[in-house]
Amino acid sequence: MNNLMNDSSMGLFIWQAIILISIGLWIYCLIDILKNKFAQNDKIIWILVVILIPFIGSLLYLFIGKNKKLKSN
Repeated sequence: MNNLMNDSSMGLFIWQAIILISIGLWIYCLIDILKNKFAQNDKIIWILVVILIPFIGSLLYLFIGKNKKLKSN
């Protein structure tokens, strides 16, 4: 019985870690979007994508959106 408690506790810890990482990634992406300039309406679109589809939207922004930022002189 005691072993069963430890296994479920470890599973709960893993899920909590995944959720915290996901929230941290979401906040990082939102701050990065708000700090940088994008062409036309891209900033609004990326904000909506990250807010409406939190985990997948954050990953999409990291792999696609970061390359779309305008470079400052």
